[in-house]
Amino acid sequence: MSSLEQIWYQSQKQPPLWSKLLEPVFRSLSSARRRLYRSQRLSVYRAPVPVIVVGNISVGGSGKTPLVIWLVEMLREAGYKPGVISRGYGGQAKQYPLKVRAKTPVQECGDEPLLISRRTGVPLVVDPKRGRAAEYLLQQYKVDVIISDDGLQHYALARDIELAVVDGERRFGNGRCLPAGPLREPLSRLAEVDFIINNGGRESGEVSMKLIMGGAWQLTHPQHLRAVETFDEGTHALAGIGHPERFFRQLEKCGINIHRHPFPDHHTYRPLDLPADGEILMTEKDAVKCLSFAADNAWAVSVQAQLPDEFRESLLALIAEKAKD
Repeated sequence: MSSLEQIWYQSQKQPPLWSKLLEPVFRSLSSARRRLYRSQRLSVYRAPVPVIVVGNISVGGSGKTPLVIWLVEMLREAGYKPGVISRGYGGQAKQYPLKVRAKTPVQECGDEPLLISRRTGVPLVVDPKRGRAAEYLLQQYKVDVIISDDGLQHYALARDIELAVVDGERRFGNGRCLPAGPLREPLSRLAEVDFIINNGGRESGEVSMKLIMGGAWQLTHPQHLRAVETFDEGTHALAGIGHPERFFRQLEKCGINIHRHPFPDHHTYRPLDLPADGEILMTEKDAVKCLSFAADNAWAVSVQAQLPDEFRESLLALIAEKAKD
């Protein structure tokens, strides 16, 4: 965690003076940009099918990817044909839009799109311009609902439903906007979204989401499965996600005495990052970046999002309503 993030989330220290001076500038520019899109002085792409944006108002991970996977599976069960679009953070494709499949190099598409594709097989397109991604997705596949993985602040794409994911443990830190705090937009923005999804906590007016840890699969032989509780003490735990401590604590609740190896979010792994001695447990988001060089001692822990049935019914009703418009 960077020194700024420690100030935002973990200490009582005041942000540096320079960050407090820049905060109102950031807020003004962010607000002006949004007004330009709302007034249609900047072009906006509107898809002919409902668009669900899954995002957040703070920097760092909050649990968006497990929610996107849950949405894909839930919509399929309800009879829809969903598709996913993403910016593809961390990927560098030779050209966009880029179709993402299970064997697409992670260097091209980014870790989260590849994980979503491998877990669901959903039609998925990556493009920094999400409107172009949505248009291309509709040209290439028969989808009737589009899920945007992140992009709450990407106003060039019109949206019908907004889901804002909140880290139930860290919440909003000091509640200030960048760079004095972790917020991309003021807290007042949450009053405009359709649902606030609380990952790991409970707050009135928010939908509680739990991430249920499943079994582990071996990176060299993905068909080999194993219960997390069977790993020996001294297992290495790797996490290059927005909040690594959450993953480490989940493992410890299973009775494992782990050696922590936190990395920055979206970390690009090298072979030397993986310990040669002992066994390794990592998140699936980390695993997709290590498949080409991992040894037999590396295992990925699967996670499943769990949300209330009432939320599922409310969301389906809203989607059906938007599909009629």
